[in-house]
Amino acid sequence: MVVLQVEEMSCSHCVGTVTRAVLGVDSAAKVDIDLPSKQVKIETHADVAEITDAIIEAGYPVSSSTVV
Repeated sequence: MVVLQVEEMSCSHCVGTVTRAVLGVDSAAKVDIDLPSKQVKIETHADVAEITDAIIEAGYPVSSSTVV
């Protein structure tokens, strides 16, 4: 599991955009987003850098990532 901190998410539109960005890299990924804490938890076999890049390209800077 990967946990990303995505500070600029603020609404359900942001959640949808980030989710689509992750699924664009790994369509089988399980994405759980906690908007108040701005954490994105992802169960995936894809490369963390690819997922981070996709989220950044979607317009949301990733401030940290942790592989759990």
